[in-house]
Amino acid sequence: MKLEVFICSTRPGRVGLPVAAWFEEQARAHGKFEVARVDLAEVNLPLLDEPKHPRLQQYEHAHTKAWSATVKSADAFVFVMPEYNFSMPAPLLNALDYLVHEWAYKPASFVSYGGISAGLRSVQMAKSPLTALKMMPIPEAVALPFVAKQLVDGKLQAPPEQEKAATLMLDELWRWAGALKTLRPA
Repeated sequence: MKLEVFICSTRPGRVGLPVAAWFEEQARAHGKFEVARVDLAEVNLPLLDEPKHPRLQQYEHAHTKAWSATVKSADAFVFVMPEYNFSMPAPLLNALDYLVHEWAYKPASFVSYGGISAGLRSVQMAKSPLTALKMMPIPEAVALPFVAKQLVDGKLQAPPEQEKAATLMLDELWRWAGALKTLRPA
């Protein structure tokens, strides 16, 4: 099964790159998923610009067609995200809003990071649109408080308990991905 790891911050100098690299390493070591990185800065979707509602899947723009294929190919998602003003990054909400059916019946979890709150308010805000798109946000997650203190030479040096949290999350994502796959059209 394919796990897509989304880097949700698009700011220059963002911490999301080393955090995602650390998590991808955890996911590959876990060994149950084919792991693919999806960097929203590289995807670079304009603010929703399709003239027809996404539920119709009548996409006119090449970037939307490519985005649809990317999301459709996944069995599970992990969103690597900071918190912006007690909410999720705007590029993530825009990316979610581009599509409807491609997200449905797939589990999602989070690797959040930040200061004392570790991005947890961002995660809470993201769960509502995920469930509206028929995704299953699972409770198991990784939250990295004071992430700047965990960066050494541009690499995340997360404590061992975070590695355990990542393994628990991946185990649960695997269970849900298998169960929800039965609900998706063949």
